[in-house]
Amino acid sequence: MTSLPKKTIPVKKKPVKKKPAAKRKSTNRYSLYLKLALAGIVLILLSPFYYGYVIKGFTSTWRWIRDFGGNPHYHTYKNFNIPIPDKYSIHGIDVSSYQGKIDWQKVKSMHEDSVHISFAFIKATEGILLVDPYFQRNWRECPKAGIICGAYHYFRPKFSGKWQARFFLQNVKTEKGDLPMVLDVERLDGITPVKMRQEVTAFLKEVEAKTKSKPIIYSGLQFYQDNLAGYFDNYPLWIAHYYQAELTLSKEADWKFWQHSDKAKVNGINHVVDFDVFKGDSLSFKNLLVR
Repeated sequence: MTSLPKKTIPVKKKPVKKKPAAKRKSTNRYSLYLKLALAGIVLILLSPFYYGYVIKGFTSTWRWIRDFGGNPHYHTYKNFNIPIPDKYSIHGIDVSSYQGKIDWQKVKSMHEDSVHISFAFIKATEGILLVDPYFQRNWRECPKAGIICGAYHYFRPKFSGKWQARFFLQNVKTEKGDLPMVLDVERLDGITPVKMRQEVTAFLKEVEAKTKSKPIIYSGLQFYQDNLAGYFDNYPLWIAHYYQAELTLSKEADWKFWQHSDKAKVNGINHVVDFDVFKGDSLSFKNLLVR
């Protein structure tokens, strides 16, 4: 008996899902962005326009990075441990017995980029009896190191201005090429501003008569504005105003020196020290010196 062929039942095949085509990465676009970003960083680091001067080696680059976002004319100098306004080319310090024994040769040889110590104001006397114990040594050794120096008197308004001037003059002998004598006035000592100004006037007249040179007046910015502004504008001024990029006074105020920090570190000095700048060029500075 012949068997009939088996009926073949067709098997349904599952439809094969096609994988979506992989998106092509925009490698060219990303590469372009990366190159532009790197180029921008390089331009910023090398640009002299941001921080006001052409980079002088790695230290200037690092200083700019550290002060990024700050005032472009006010940069931290690592060796001196303070920011220094870069609009000035003549720098100095002022010292007293607080700084102890100073190695003035080390002070003179210290520098970072173009910043170095050219002048120093040295405390000599206070009131009518006190002589700074380190004055004579500083007054002798500072010029030996090639630093131009000047002496200052710490004024006590409750004492006679004339007698304080005479005491100052007894202890300080200026020579040609020194900075003019300085009157440091920054307190009232319990007397009125009017009385204080009378004694200051007496002091200034006595010193000017004996030295034939106008003394410099030193004071803090606030004390100057509250008690001295408008009364002694014909005298050179030395103003203390800390941790700022600029010092702005009235047009009448003839400020020559700016004490912009009290926290500088200087080789040869074991304590922090005040740091100053002179407003003007080397010719202006020379013209100010005792003749």
